[in-house]
Amino acid sequence: MLVGGVDEAGRGPVIGPMVLVLAVIDESKLGKLEELEVKDSKELSPERREELYPEIVKLLDDLVVVKILPAEIDAFVEGRGGLNELEALKTAQMVTQAKKRPEILYVDAPDPNPAKYVQRIERYLQDPPRIIAENGADAKYPIVSAASIVAKVERDREVKKIEERYGSFGTGYPHDDRTVHFLENLVQKNGGFPGIVRKSWSTAKRILERGTQRSILDW
Repeated sequence: MLVGGVDEAGRGPVIGPMVLVLAVIDESKLGKLEELEVKDSKELSPERREELYPEIVKLLDDLVVVKILPAEIDAFVEGRGGLNELEALKTAQMVTQAKKRPEILYVDAPDPNPAKYVQRIERYLQDPPRIIAENGADAKYPIVSAASIVAKVERDREVKKIEERYGSFGTGYPHDDRTVHFLENLVQKNGGFPGIVRKSWSTAKRILERGTQRSILDW
């Protein structure tokens, strides 16, 4: 029987894509996955995640990686149901796209009501697999841990590309002073934000509004 796990990386940052991953494995190989000591990616160092990445990929029977750019994130946040709806849609699309479709799907639920989140996913699938969604599933189910690690590595690689072009911006989270300073500099230099920024985030809106007000006063 094929078992799937879904998790994301980069849900909260104001900069860069959110990466969603579906990892699929035959249940007979779950023991080998456990031997790798996979766990929630946040509990692993970047170096350890990079080491595990190829080992995980070799074990999997299928892998689907989706990188959701800020513009699409903004569209959902501003009027198409929010991030939970976006994740549910992308999860369903990954299941549909998978060459080897899982019969059971474990999902790290972003919604505090996991049952409600399952319903969101099922609305987008004609013949949904059995879906088990839980908060903290990435720390409980090895296949979700594997998806978590792959998602984090892919997100980190995207962040590196952004930094190579724009420079360091801290963690990318709105509460990080380095990130806020980076965003302020972007507005001061360019009069707005490039496509790497999630403009629907309140931090970005506030910084852009302040920058616009300064420009008017300067004029």
